[in-house]
Amino acid sequence: MKNIRWKVALIAGTVVLAIVFFLPNTPAFKYMPEWWQENMPNRGIALGLDLQGGIHLVFEVDGDRAVEITTERIAQRLKDILEKENPGVEVKAEGLQIKISPDTPEIRRAVEDAYANLEVVPSGEALAFRISPVEAKRIRDNATEQALETIRNRVDQFGVAEPVIHRQDENEIVVQLPGYKDPKRAVELIGKTAQLEFMLVDDESPVAAELPFRVKPGEEDEVIEKFKDRIPDDDVILFQRIQNKETGEVFKRPFLLKKEVLLSGDLLAEARVAIDQRFNEPYVSLTFNSTGAKIFEEITGKYVKKRLAIILDGNVYSAPVIQERIAGGNAQITGAFSLDDAKDLAIVLKAGALPAPVKLIQNVTVGPSLGRDSIEAGKKAGVIAVLLVVAFMALYYKVSGLIADLAMVLNVVLLLGAMAALNATLTLPGMAGIVLAIGMAVDSNVLMFERMREELRAGKTPRAAVDSGYDKAFITIVDAHITTLITAAVLYQFGTGPIKGFAVTLFLGVLINLFTALVGTKTVFDIINSRREVRKLSI
Repeated sequence: MKNIRWKVALIAGTVVLAIVFFLPNTPAFKYMPEWWQENMPNRGIALGLDLQGGIHLVFEVDGDRAVEITTERIAQRLKDILEKENPGVEVKAEGLQIKISPDTPEIRRAVEDAYANLEVVPSGEALAFRISPVEAKRIRDNATEQALETIRNRVDQFGVAEPVIHRQDENEIVVQLPGYKDPKRAVELIGKTAQLEFMLVDDESPVAAELPFRVKPGEEDEVIEKFKDRIPDDDVILFQRIQNKETGEVFKRPFLLKKEVLLSGDLLAEARVAIDQRFNEPYVSLTFNSTGAKIFEEITGKYVKKRLAIILDGNVYSAPVIQERIAGGNAQITGAFSLDDAKDLAIVLKAGALPAPVKLIQNVTVGPSLGRDSIEAGKKAGVIAVLLVVAFMALYYKVSGLIADLAMVLNVVLLLGAMAALNATLTLPGMAGIVLAIGMAVDSNVLMFERMREELRAGKTPRAAVDSGYDKAFITIVDAHITTLITAAVLYQFGTGPIKGFAVTLFLGVLINLFTALVGTKTVFDIINSRREVRKLSI
């Protein structure tokens, strides 16, 4: 009896826990006391994209560009190192190669000492290096991982409930935003490179005075082509987007800028939205870390009365005149922002820049009506599955079949509770996994019942037949479930979102099936046999 009591207590305890965790998914939760809603589990099972609608995005990370960016940084660093001992040395990055002239043994040794992972590339013009293939692969892989974390940070700050973000293949990132209805804003927020740079406006060049004040969108290439032969080698033309508030007309204003980046966004400590009290317009307030603040103070002190352009992803946002040295590391990005635009800009700056450009390769919006249809279809399938299993077990195994049906109900209750406890996201394949678990909830009992029938035919008493049936079927049941668990683990490890949802419900269903079969139904038989001497077993 002691053995039976602790089993009953264990089963009752797990059922109570399952109900507590699943309660937030029921209408009864809103009628619970306030202290319950605040202190007890209140999340439950989240619905996936295919059940409540939303957005499914797939981004491709440009790993080659990440290697190019690293190559450019190495080239700049090598130039600083080599110029100290070799005045007049030329160092430039061309694609994935770094070309250096002149080619001397001293320069070769200096490069090899500074960057051992560079390898010499045959070149007839100049000394050429490139990043080794192994190191290039590591950079591409890191770029995808960094992009994944950056996108996750942006989505978290965006306030989307239960987002699904994971890596797919070598350089793809999947983003699912259940319940979100604005794909354009989501794409702009998530896919923005957010490369923040501060560059000096070159007002002294004759080209600057000849640049048109405004050009129509789409005519930027014509302006660059017109002046390309006269632009100084260390200058570049970038454009600012300007919109007339009264007419809504949009035009572009060209700026001639020094290519040298005086300060970049990697030294940013904080970005937040503020309101200009004079014009009641939102702007983004920037605060740099200690290193960035020091550099910003040096820049503003050195270039007083010159214009400093603030560039994000190659677009000029503003180009104010530096009136005096600015200490404290504070700056502003102003423009014709709406409040949402300013918030999104602050989010991408605060979450950090993407290490490489990303390209949207898939954009699917799932309507909520499809989700409602899926839920109804899933409910219908679940009810039909339950009725068929209950009817078959009751007709074929009689009272013992009804005990197995009780285990099936217990299995579903514990499965839903376990998913709620893990805050799992229920998808349509996950619902298929639950329906499959309903069938699996009795298959272990079928094995044990057939064993019990064999023992009864051999002349054993009902109590002995029950004990012997469970003992002899135990290894077979465990073996069958372990193989299914391995399958579920492989599906979860290598599958994508929908397959992972199926794998989770399958894995939990198998574990709970073991518990309900080996503990649940056995306890019921033990209770029946302990109360009176059973002469005949209804099986």
